[in-house]
Order: sequence, then structure tokens, then C-alpha cells
Amino acid sequence: MTALARRLSTAGSSFDGWLLFSALALLLLGWVMVTSASIEIATSQTGNAHYYSLRHGIFDVLALGSAMITLRIPLLWWQHNGSRLLMLGFVLLIAVLVVGPETNGSRRWISLGVVNVQVSELVKLFLIVYLAGYLERFLPGVRRHWWEFLKPLVIMVPLGGLLILEPDYGALVVMTGCVMGMLLLAGAPLIRFLLLMVAVILIGGYVAVAEPYRLERITSFANPWADMYDSGYQLTQALIAFGRGHWLGLGLGNSVQKLFYLPEAHTDFVFAVIAEELGLVGAVTVIALFAILVYRALLIGRRAELARLPFAAYLSYGIALVFGAQAFINIAVSTGMLPTKGLTLPLLSYGGSSLLTVWLMTGLVMNV
Repeated sequence: MTALARRLSTAGSSFDGWLLFSALALLLLGWVMVTSASIEIATSQTGNAHYYSLRHGIFDVLALGSAMITLRIPLLWWQHNGSRLLMLGFVLLIAVLVVGPETNGSRRWISLGVVNVQVSELVKLFLIVYLAGYLERFLPGVRRHWWEFLKPLVIMVPLGGLLILEPDYGALVVMTGCVMGMLLLAGAPLIRFLLLMVAVILIGGYVAVAEPYRLERITSFANPWADMYDSGYQLTQALIAFGRGHWLGLGLGNSVQKLFYLPEAHTDFVFAVIAEELGLVGAVTVIALFAILVYRALLIGRRAELARLPFAAYLSYGIALVFGAQAFINIAVSTGMLPTKGLTLPLLSYGGSSLLTVWLMTGLVMNV
């Protein structure tokens, strides 16, 4: 076992091999599955069966290029510009409400001609960079005083307000969880989180019932089969995909649910197509790759913390939390563990903004 551990170790390398391996494996698998899941819808919408596949491949190349550029930018630059990046994030969130096109009742993108940029994806990165710098400067105060502890959460109030106006509740949940997770890893007292959890549950409960469509999502999540042709349609189709997959799946390209039964098959519900075509084995493999990715990012953060590099440490922690939270929520939604949310599966779902941001984050962790 020790010999095997030595052979699998990348301790002597100038980069974390397991982090890079898991990210690249998910990237390649994502391209294959987006191609498989989008052929029919691409043919119907554009007449080109490989329209989404080609675009996704271009996004992959651009995302890898962005990671290479990030590796060459010193961490000191990110540390000194955290506040400016956060302000840029606020400006972009305001801009998307003013000039962003409305799609399915939401304003989440800024159109740049050939591509649409989902602003909330970039804001996640900007928030992590800012908070890592904040924790480095005020770490003793965060651990001892309420005000220093609450400052990052106060910033989430206007940020959350802008995200609610879009609306983009999935991004809000991920960012809030990331901020609280980073504060917890920074050593803030646990009792504060318990008090905050009560407040978050109360506010979340009110927000959930304030709009009829949100309440409908919650009730359909509890029993999707009760209204399987309306509010529970998407979840029931995803569950059918899981049931059809069995142990080894129907085979690559043989999904039935992607044939206009399962909405968003190549974006938010690509995990259901993976389960149908690659079976339980494929689904568990994807989860294992995400586990490796998150574990290595946390381990890198811990090593940076022990080396007395707090900015690098909390940057890695925050990125690991975003990877883990977003993957968990997407998979939980697909399997019926959580109410439906429009949240992509990192590295696997179709979407240039998500891919670009995830690889920027991966490049940052590799830089650490």
C-alpha cells in the first residue's frame, strides 16, 4: 500500500497532479456528455447536430487558456486588487439588470455578440478573492469580535439583493454558503453560525413562500409524481433517466430522456443523462472526481495555511467550497434531494461563463 501511494503521489512535481487530473477528466467527460445530450436539440434549433458540441469545445480551449494565464499572474496582484474586483462585480450585476436580455423571465447575462456572459459566475470568483484578502487583514478580529465577523455578511446584503432581482437564487445560495464556510475555516466561533443559521432559515422560509412559483417548486419537489406533467415534470423525467441507467447504463449516446423529454439535458440536468448512459458506475465516478478535486484544493489550502500564507490558504478554501457546493446542489437537484434550481454542474454542463470561471479558479489553486 505504501509503494502504491508513492507511485500515485505527485509530491515532487511543480503542480498538483491529482487536482489537474480530476479537473481535466471532468472537462473531457463534460465535452463528451454535452455532445451526446445536445445532438437532438441542436438539430432541432439550428440544423447542425454538433452546434453545442463545437461551441463547448471552443469554450474548453478558451477556459484552459485562461487557466494558463492565471498561473502567470502573481497571487500578490489578486491580493491587492480584491476590493476593486468586488466593486467590478457590483457594477456588472447592476449592468446586467439594465442592459441584460431577458431569458425565461430572468436577466442573468450580458450579451457580447457571439457569447453571453453570466455575471454571477465571475462575481463568485471576485467575492472569494476579496474575502481571502479580508481574512488575512482582520483574522484576529474575525475570531474575537462580532463586527469583523459580520462585515463580509453585510456585503452579502446588497449583493444578494442584486442576485434576487435577476433572479439567480442558486448563485446566491452558493455565495452565501462559501462566505460562511470561509469564516468557519478561519476559526470564527461556532455559536455565531448557529445563530445565523436560525436567521437564514427564517428568511429563507419567507422568501420561499413569498412567490407562488417558488412554493410550487417546493411542493413539487416533495412529491413530483403528484403533478408529473406540470410542476414536477423536469424532476420526474430526471428520475426516469436514473432508473433507466441501472448499473452500467444504456451506453454512450443511447439516452432516451434527452430526446426532448428532459428539459435542459445538456446544461442543468446533464448529470441525469450521465446516469442514464453510463449508469451508476459512471455517476459514482463523476462524484469521485469531484471529491478528488475538492479534497486537493482543501489540502493545498491547508498546506498554505501551515506555511503562513493566509491569503493563499483562504483563497483555496473558498474555491474548494464553491466547487463542492455547486456540484452537490446540482447533483442533489437532479436526484430529487433538493428543489429545482438553475445551477450548472462545474466542468460538465454546457456554458462558457461557468467553464471560464471554474478554470480561472483552478488556475488560482494551481498557482497556490
